[in-house]
Amino acid sequence: MTGLAQYFAVVGVDPDSGLEPQHLTGEGFDQSPIRRSFKSKVLVHYPESTDRCPFNNDAVNLLCMPRGLVFRTQSDAREPLFHSFTITADDGTRTYGFVHTFYERVTNPRITTAMQTLFQMHRVEHQASSSASSPSSSYGSSPSACSMESLLSSLDGSDADSLAGGGGGSPCPGCTASFDPASDTLYGSKALCLLMPLPFLQAARHFLSQLYQAVMSPAAPPLPLESYIHNVLYEVPLPPPGRSLRFHGVQGPIVCQQPDATDLPLGDYPLGDAFALLGVDNVVRLLTCVLLEMQVLLYSRDLQCLMTVAEGITCLLFPFQWQHIYLPILPGPLLHLLDAPVPFLMGLQRRDGVQRSSLNLPHEATLCFVDIDNRSLEVPEGLPSFPDQDQLAQELREVLLRYGVTSQPDSSPPPPASPSPRPPASLVLEDLIEDRQNGNLGGEELAVLERLQALACRGRCLTGPLEDREQKELRSAKMNVELREVVAGRLAAVFGRYEEFVSHSASDMDSWLSNPEGTCSFHKGSFLSIQPVSHLHFLSRFLETSMFLAFVDRKLISRWVDSEPLQRLFDQRLERGRGVPQGPPGCQKGPALSEPGECPRQRGRGLFLSYKIRVQTAASQN
Repeated sequence: MTGLAQYFAVVGVDPDSGLEPQHLTGEGFDQSPIRRSFKSKVLVHYPESTDRCPFNNDAVNLLCMPRGLVFRTQSDAREPLFHSFTITADDGTRTYGFVHTFYERVTNPRITTAMQTLFQMHRVEHQASSSASSPSSSYGSSPSACSMESLLSSLDGSDADSLAGGGGGSPCPGCTASFDPASDTLYGSKALCLLMPLPFLQAARHFLSQLYQAVMSPAAPPLPLESYIHNVLYEVPLPPPGRSLRFHGVQGPIVCQQPDATDLPLGDYPLGDAFALLGVDNVVRLLTCVLLEMQVLLYSRDLQCLMTVAEGITCLLFPFQWQHIYLPILPGPLLHLLDAPVPFLMGLQRRDGVQRSSLNLPHEATLCFVDIDNRSLEVPEGLPSFPDQDQLAQELREVLLRYGVTSQPDSSPPPPASPSPRPPASLVLEDLIEDRQNGNLGGEELAVLERLQALACRGRCLTGPLEDREQKELRSAKMNVELREVVAGRLAAVFGRYEEFVSHSASDMDSWLSNPEGTCSFHKGSFLSIQPVSHLHFLSRFLETSMFLAFVDRKLISRWVDSEPLQRLFDQRLERGRGVPQGPPGCQKGPALSEPGECPRQRGRGLFLSYKIRVQTAASQN
């Protein structure tokens, strides 16, 4: 049985590697070292690796700290942060990462000495630049920067003290941050990461938060921290479809639930937050851009906002699936991917002081730029309207209003996020017995119940904040379902008769796979001829997208092998609603834009290889 979590990892500074600059765009040698970014490293991960899902060290490192390793002093804000990310494999499967980042005091003298040295070099460079009345050299191209990189990779304590003059020195004029080891305390960012096969956002967030609080607490937890990590990796299974699972973190129970096979797929990211961040009209326009497979770039200071909007908009695509580059968090070293002349959905973290006009993004004319922080969208000219767009927006507003989410103008700033309540302080015996009933503990592990027997006398502590939190999460989950059903209903109304236009001209699976380009799969013209005229601008473009081609291909393949879950679910829903008119009221027959035999096969055929492998594997097993 697949477990709830696949890996646990810790990412931070590696004392053996020193401080190596991250080379992020916009950072220069004239910037204070305490404000620069450095390369992080996966310090440890459990398990080592698995054959089913190998550990991707580079991806985890970059996505846990997309801006790189950063440092702070005691005078800086050091609030913990949470964000998530996703890694997409070659076959399209996704792994979800959840990250709790905090600042840990740096006690290694090699790191503090290296930081002190950086400040000394920064001061000398700043003074030299001021004397020459010329701009400071770029970090990546300055000779001083190059020599500093090689120095820091092999610097020992005595060499650093000699270069630094034996002391921190006074900060250079114009420096916005300084560091003196004699009077300052240095803190470095550190990340706790949990990797899961499914996006159980709330469960992962609570587990990591409880783990962090236990790490920082002066009181020891009931069990060694390794026990809780071992439990979530090896003993907690994925909840069966349609069932919930209750397991325990370090300080309290955690609940996750998987939808039934007849429900929409798991979507744990709060859609209400996405609508609050952007506004209803902007979300509908963004959905239109994604359905038409444009280049979409999300932009925000908050990494989790990028994921919330990206995951929210992709879960609204049902029954279709995004087929192209999907990087809701784009790490600094991968910024060159913005030059790719293909559809993408990516997220870029806003840097302090960087203006929108200075980004110099490629393909501006065809780019959908989503400024989440300012609730604004820049869309390409001539963007078609989603079918019955005004009615869709109104239905979404009604759902939000029922759940107390007021509809604000799309141009107004988003409301501030409310802080999460603190979890309860400890476990009780009764709840660990529930764990055993859910299959989390077994065999020798049950001995831990005896060690926690004394906690039961403290009384039941699972009241108040926890119940409020669970109620809020349940309410958010219900709102997610209703919002998704509104969009799914609209797409079902448009494509409810799609099966009538799917051609089954291939006699067998092998002949279709050997020549998919020569086999007509969907009668585009006939389908468009029954649609309202107002829908044709959008639909004529959507029928050419890779996600629609993949949707039709999955339907064809289902003749010979079991259909994929999304396809099967959509078809079952259409079957249950056969008595309901599939088209909007007052539908007018529009002109056929192409002959019945014409097929939208210009692009998007790269998925055939993966289909062929899966289909032939299934056939050989049969």
